[in-house]
Amino acid sequence: MKKIGVAVIGCGTIANSAHIPAYMKNPEVEIAYFCDIRPERAEEAVRRYGTGEAVRDYRDILNSDRVDAVSVCTPNNVHSQIAIDFLRAGKDVLCEKPAARTYQEAFEMQRACHETGRILMIGVCNRFNTSVNRIKDLIDKGELGEVYHVYISFRAHRSIPGLGGDFTTRAVSGGGALIDWGVHFLDIVMYCCGDPRPVTVSGQVFSKLGKDIAGYTYTDMWAGPPVLNGTYDVEDSVTALIRTEGPTITLHGAWAQNIGKKEMFIDFMGDKAGIRLDYGAGFTMYTAKDGALLEITPKFTMANMYENEINTFIECIKTRKNNIAGIDNAVITSQIMQAIYDSSDKGRELVL
Repeated sequence: MKKIGVAVIGCGTIANSAHIPAYMKNPEVEIAYFCDIRPERAEEAVRRYGTGEAVRDYRDILNSDRVDAVSVCTPNNVHSQIAIDFLRAGKDVLCEKPAARTYQEAFEMQRACHETGRILMIGVCNRFNTSVNRIKDLIDKGELGEVYHVYISFRAHRSIPGLGGDFTTRAVSGGGALIDWGVHFLDIVMYCCGDPRPVTVSGQVFSKLGKDIAGYTYTDMWAGPPVLNGTYDVEDSVTALIRTEGPTITLHGAWAQNIGKKEMFIDFMGDKAGIRLDYGAGFTMYTAKDGALLEITPKFTMANMYENEINTFIECIKTRKNNIAGIDNAVITSQIMQAIYDSSDKGRELVL
């Protein structure tokens, strides 16, 4: 049986830590190309994985009959264009999160997906996380009762990545802590609560601690070191209130704050029970029964969510069916994030 030919566009961290290893483990896949604007990274991938060809320009392989599907693992500013180009070339696409820098770009991706009839999946990997899916099952079964409020915290002490570089340049990234970390947390909430339609959004973003690049104090910096003459025009913290047709959502996020604690969790508040999900780990359910308060912390084996994600993408290619991480779901989170930024700029609540 012919294997599904895949091209990996962008051979940086997320490609090497998640996409490529998962493709390599799937017996139905063959990586045909590694593509990167830095040719040495594509060439290193060919050597490291012992398969495929290295290319610099993705447009050179748009019409290759060796390519059935692509993983877009590039910076955010080219997600939309690359995904749309491959969709219109008749290829299926898995695009890393966020779908795009703005809601408009994400909407254009959605439109191209519908017009071409191809698969467009977004890399919101937590939809394939074991803990997250157990929580969704509990909510769907009514174990929490009515989930009326969800609180999100994604806060760290001094964790601005690559200060002065692509992560902190809005023209490239689209934003800071919200679009980098918040996209995952918001997507978990939307997924577990059935992707409710957002109704109103009020938000405020803050760019405070990273403005003085040379004077920013930290212990370590992922994607660093700092670019002292670089750009910092994104937010290092954010707060928002989102009303949906389901629960109300409040959030507080920070790449950097003058509180020396890291708090990465989601609280689902139901009238029968509540759950705290520790991001990337397990969860505890709080309830009452027979006059006693109960804390239940399930123990279970966590599957590799990236392998689940890639395997689901391959299954969608075979069956021609969309999945739980399709663009139609992801575009809702893009809309919410855009509204938070717009609300902050305008200084008022927005009705969607």
